Amino acid sequence: MISYKTPQADLESKKGLFFEIGMVVTLVIIYAAFQFKAPNRARDTALNMTGLTEIEEHIMQTRQPETPPPPQQNPVQQITMLTVVENTEETPELNIQAEIDQNTVIPEYVPVQRAEAEEIIEPEIFLVVEEQPSFPGGDAARLKYFGESIRYPQEARELNIQGTVYVGFVVEPNGSISNVKLLRGIGGGCDEEALRVVTGMPLWNPGKQRGRPVRVHFNLGVRFTLI
Repeated sequence: MISYKTPQADLESKKGLFFEIGMVVTLVIIYAAFQFKAPNRARDTALNMTGLTEIEEHIMQTRQPETPPPPQQNPVQQITMLTVVENTEETPELNIQAEIDQNTVIPEYVPVQRAEAEEIIEPEIFLVVEEQPSFPGGDAARLKYFGESIRYPQEARELNIQGTVYVGFVVEPNGSISNVKLLRGIGGGCDEEALRVVTGMPLWNPGKQRGRPVRVHFNLGVRFTLI
């Protein structure tokens, strides 16, 4: 590239010198700035009480006026309705002896003892005994009794119901019949008829254990057959 400047007019060669001069000037300015001190001013510490008073006089009132409470209202009284009922029951009179002194003899309190209920122990019911109970007159008399007493139910006739009804009962020591229960039935009214006839049986010969009459449980079958 062709240069048109003269060597005296070319400042490029003097750039380093100018840089050093600029640095020296900058350092001088910074040093002078640190050495500069502001003049001290005397502080006026005296308080102007007049001015303070004037300031206080211009303070605005910020307290809100108190609102008077609302007028007190009388509470509504609750009225309870009472119904007076005349007492027609007579009050029993109590005889209280109040004249008691140290010489009065007070009888000793004896609690009333209630008689304990006697425990009723039923005689034992035997299932097997030395001498079994029997119908008076034997089995022939028993079959005759049932043959004459039983009435075949009409419902069982219409439905052609046949079979044996089993009934259980207890022969008491005096020969009477108790605790009659149905063990197995066939329906059609036969069950009720068998219970009726068994309950109405005459006194049996009681069962005996060691020669003494005892209670014996007995099962009996009543057969219903259409002819």
